[in-house]
Amino acid sequence: MRSEASQAPLRYAVNDSPPQLMSAALGLQVVVLIVAGIVLTPTIVLRAAGDPGNFTTWAVFAGLIVSGVTTVLQARPLGRFGAGHVLFMGTSGAFIAVAIDALDAGGMPLLATLIVASSLVQFAFANRLSALRNIVTPAVGGTTIMLIAVTVSPIAFDMLNKAPAGVPQDSSVGPVSGFATFAVILGVSLFAKGSVRLWAPIVGIIVGSALAVAYGAFDLSQVARAPWIGLPEAHWPGLDLSFKADFWALLIPFIIVTIVGAIETYGDGIAIQRLSRRDQAPIDFRVVQGAVNADGLGNLLSGLAGTLPNTTYSTSLSVVDLTGVAARQIGVYGGIFLVLVGFCPKVATLLISIPNPVAGAYILVLLVLLFLHGLHIVAKDGLGYENGIIVCMSFWLGIGFQNQQIFVDHLPHWSRGLLDNGMTAGAIVAVVLTFLVNIGRPRAERIEVAARNASIPEVTRILAQVGGRVGWDDSAIGRLELAGEEAMLFLIDQPDGETVERDRKVRLAVRAREQGVDLEFICGSAGANLENAAQNIDWDAPPSAGSAGLRILHGLTDRVAHEQFHGVDVLMVRVDSKPL
Repeated sequence: MRSEASQAPLRYAVNDSPPQLMSAALGLQVVVLIVAGIVLTPTIVLRAAGDPGNFTTWAVFAGLIVSGVTTVLQARPLGRFGAGHVLFMGTSGAFIAVAIDALDAGGMPLLATLIVASSLVQFAFANRLSALRNIVTPAVGGTTIMLIAVTVSPIAFDMLNKAPAGVPQDSSVGPVSGFATFAVILGVSLFAKGSVRLWAPIVGIIVGSALAVAYGAFDLSQVARAPWIGLPEAHWPGLDLSFKADFWALLIPFIIVTIVGAIETYGDGIAIQRLSRRDQAPIDFRVVQGAVNADGLGNLLSGLAGTLPNTTYSTSLSVVDLTGVAARQIGVYGGIFLVLVGFCPKVATLLISIPNPVAGAYILVLLVLLFLHGLHIVAKDGLGYENGIIVCMSFWLGIGFQNQQIFVDHLPHWSRGLLDNGMTAGAIVAVVLTFLVNIGRPRAERIEVAARNASIPEVTRILAQVGGRVGWDDSAIGRLELAGEEAMLFLIDQPDGETVERDRKVRLAVRAREQGVDLEFICGSAGANLENAAQNIDWDAPPSAGSAGLRILHGLTDRVAHEQFHGVDVLMVRVDSKPL
């Protein structure tokens, strides 16, 4: 399904093979768009921390290599690692604040160790995605992303006010180059049309840097000396395996940011599927799990290599949407180009040398977009009363803790490392509130039965009890029982006649709401997808033996959603009490 903002029809779907030259050109275009972010993010972090050990060139080199490798992995999966779609990877801006804290506490080795340790959580998150979907919600993820922007913004403002090296502090070059960068990026983003908007960051950085050159505040001598091909002069920073107090104090903030990154990749894994298909089809959450696993592997490799963690870049979604080309070989070419750029020190040195005000303006725009991304995630989940309370309470408490204005003198010492960071504090509040809202909802009736026809009477008995308890009449209870029966039959016997394994169990949760009942069936892999099977029915043709049950279920329910994960299927059915 194409988005409303699409500028081009889908010319090449994910499994198509466009001309190789076209794929290479599109892959190179995305690399040009994202390479500044991949290089500048570790540069900004290390500058803010005083670059202990002069690791900037190494961090940039390692970041490009890891981003390239994981981009190829997203396009061409290995086992459960990779989405099989065009998802470009790059250095994550979400880690800026916590990474600076780690560098201040223990240098690059401590940062690398924290990245490696927290990356393991991402694999667990991907594996248990089906179980966590009701706790780590879009409202939680979106709020945390907005708070990341708030937490990092002082760093961007500080860079704006910092004069370039070798220039007096009262020189006008800082304000002029910084404002020009910001104004050009904002102007192109707001007033340009179509694909030109994607070039806004590059154009802004070029204009701001050109003004710095005119003022004599951009030293290009290091760029001139840097070779076109080679390896960085810096060395691998290693790992800090002492596991001192600083490690344990920073681990939880790193884990929280890692989960936030996983939520971003979760959203991108859903969006790229919608953009890459010609026909409407339900989201395959096994693809999403593959995307999150590849993201986790990228974080693990980033820690081992001595650079900042990476994440999926939404720029790849925009390019697919605008060009109508979603073939996975674009990702393969793009990943190869990223690796090649890593072995070109001249390009990396040029980007590293960008003056502070220009880099500060760029990161400020990046934070604006990050905040906007968080708003979009929250809005997709809806802002009803409960979600609105969770989002607003978490956001403002996060800001209060960030500014150390909430009982700062009464908090236990062990909590200060967590609650002094607004992102961490807000995320904890959001998760706790979401958990409390979930347990405060009407209690669900739960049973576990074998995945066989003989279990259906037990299912209908529970449904009749729930329907009677909420005051439904016999007709409505009958519809509820029939809907539950047809859902069970689909999970037991596939429409093509294939019978699934009989030793599987089905866990059913039945929860009454104001004007209906929600049924949630959780079982092992069911093979076919019910939503997909229903979409393939020719509703104008006479019913067949294979489609009769699906037709009945479609007529009885308000909503059917079938989410398939690796080894786990979640089938959600909603039945209304009102007459058909």
